[in-house]
Amino acid sequence: MVSLGAISFTGHVLPVLATVLVWFLATGLVAWLDNRARHTFARSLLLAGVAAIGGIAIIAATMHSATLWGVYASLAGAILVWAWHEISFLTGVITGPRREACPPGARGWQRFTHAVAVVAWHEVALALSAAGLIWMSQGAPNQVGAMAFALLLAMRLSTKIAIFLGVPNMSADILPQHLAYLKSYFGKPRLGPELYAAIAACLALAAWLATIALAAPAGSADAAGASLLFALAALGALEHLFLALPLRDGALWGWALPVRTPATRRHPAN
Repeated sequence: MVSLGAISFTGHVLPVLATVLVWFLATGLVAWLDNRARHTFARSLLLAGVAAIGGIAIIAATMHSATLWGVYASLAGAILVWAWHEISFLTGVITGPRREACPPGARGWQRFTHAVAVVAWHEVALALSAAGLIWMSQGAPNQVGAMAFALLLAMRLSTKIAIFLGVPNMSADILPQHLAYLKSYFGKPRLGPELYAAIAACLALAAWLATIALAAPAGSADAAGASLLFALAALGALEHLFLALPLRDGALWGWALPVRTPATRRHPAN
């Protein structure tokens, strides 16, 4: 049992609060940019690209700085790189070779290959970025940026697999209308063991990272770095839990989304 005395504000509480705030605001900003008029996408992509390059530079500049500001900056760099990938996907610029709805009769392996084809280039770009950041940071005392990006990638891939197989809540308010065809690849509403397993895995990872954070010296960079990653893992568990609960995306990020009629929110039959 962890005593309250082992928890420090700078090493544990503040990193968690900062991660939650950044997650909330960054997701809302990406949703807002990708749901604007299509003529704004080029500017959004350009600005996001510049920010992503800056994010890589930040990670490179801070990976040898095992300080509090260094771990925060490294996480911020990872979020900037991740945001570019999200914007490039949700604007429809980097998705996959297939850009149409799943054929109504597709089942099994055929449906899976079609689903992979609609996101293939995006997933490859994410994997290459993760590999590059890990390679760049290997052996460095501050690997928070690379680990955060890899963690985001793993949780996002888990979420996509769960949605493909089918989850009870397939809310997709954040999904722009020009990518509405992606909804045809959602599985039928169901609560399968894979979703339980994904939530359990995220919680187990969060618990492990929490023990590392609490074992580190109070207020240290090691404690803050592990706490930042703990918060990401906990948020991953929460996002998976949202797939099982009747909660719409708009309930959290309605401030960033355009007003849509009920007809525009309706999912096509699978």
